[in-house]
Amino acid sequence: MNRDSAVQFLIEELIKVNRLLIDIPIAYNHKRDLLRSLMNITSPTELSKEFYKIQDELLTAELNDKRITHVEEIDTQLGEKILLWKGDITTLEIDAIVNAANSELLGCFIPMHNCIDNAIHSASGMQLRNECNKMMEKQGYEEPTGQAKITKGYNLPAKYVIHTVGPIIKGKVTAFQEEQLASCYISCLERTKKIEEIKTIAFCCISTGVFNFPKERAAEIAVGTVLNYLKRNPNNINKIVFNVFTEEDFNVYKTIFEKFEKSKRDHR
Repeated sequence: MNRDSAVQFLIEELIKVNRLLIDIPIAYNHKRDLLRSLMNITSPTELSKEFYKIQDELLTAELNDKRITHVEEIDTQLGEKILLWKGDITTLEIDAIVNAANSELLGCFIPMHNCIDNAIHSASGMQLRNECNKMMEKQGYEEPTGQAKITKGYNLPAKYVIHTVGPIIKGKVTAFQEEQLASCYISCLERTKKIEEIKTIAFCCISTGVFNFPKERAAEIAVGTVLNYLKRNPNNINKIVFNVFTEEDFNVYKTIFEKFEKSKRDHR
């Protein structure tokens, strides 16, 4: 089955599931956008084996078209274990990536939304939302801020996804919200202890998007928290990546890396 036929099949299946009456566009790029939109709005539900097979083949083929970055290729670093990388986290080959989730922990339901939660779920496939739903049904309440849950990565190059909910800022940042953000990083790192094969992890910029945490302060908390964690747990993890998507964010983290390096030299 070629890609156009695969996308057509997947769209038709999700139209049935959602009981929609919509016209399917002819152009492939519009058709592919429609498929992603339908994946975004579909509530957790078990789909057919054929659906998953064709979806997985499509997502794998699309991933193979992209440049996959292996964690060992990243060269901007702070010490031996902390790295900085600008790129698409859904193309990073690593043991685990961190998803900045909302409290429902089911992914973003806004079609084609430009958030990390949407990007990760769209690239991983429908299985990710279903696994998240099973965890949340078992838990019975929304995910608290500053904790973390782990799932498989499915069609991502990353083996696992660690989901965490950061603080939402609606004014001046409080000390408690700073503690909550630090807790996100600690909880994610603690989760890696549950699965022995996780030795490398990539963090996105938690809470700095629609949750409005100031970028510079968030980065200071992120780097400082991770450095302190590594001092207390030197053998738990081999590589920790701070992933950014813009040059502005890259420069923010690079400046903070340099600040911590200088502080380390001054205290020798």
